[in-house]
Amino acid sequence: MNDLLHRTVLLVEDEPQIRALLADFLADEGYEVMPAENAERAFEILASSPRLDLLISDYRLPGGVSGVMIAEPALKLRPDLKVIFISGYPLEIYQSGSPIAHSAPVLAKPFSLDSLHRQIERVLA
Repeated sequence: MNDLLHRTVLLVEDEPQIRALLADFLADEGYEVMPAENAERAFEILASSPRLDLLISDYRLPGGVSGVMIAEPALKLRPDLKVIFISGYPLEIYQSGSPIAHSAPVLAKPFSLDSLHRQIERVLA
């Protein structure tokens, strides 16, 4: 676990309760959390944060933006960034046609915090 400490996570989730729950969980696990409620805020964080290790993004976001639409340019800016998608509609992620949609893990909502923890450990290992 010590090797996971001091990692920074960009958490993109439009539902305030889910965002707060996940942010608290991640902070309790030792991560620095940069929460974003929409794509605009996510891109502000991507542009201004010196370090980001992991992007956890919901798929369906306000304004017709998807998590894939955030992840693709994020990976161009930061090729070492790891990505996990969370969604109540996981098939839409695979159907997006994006290469990242087929390589990044997808957690279908509702998921347990334990499954999120395991997935984070895998992608950051």
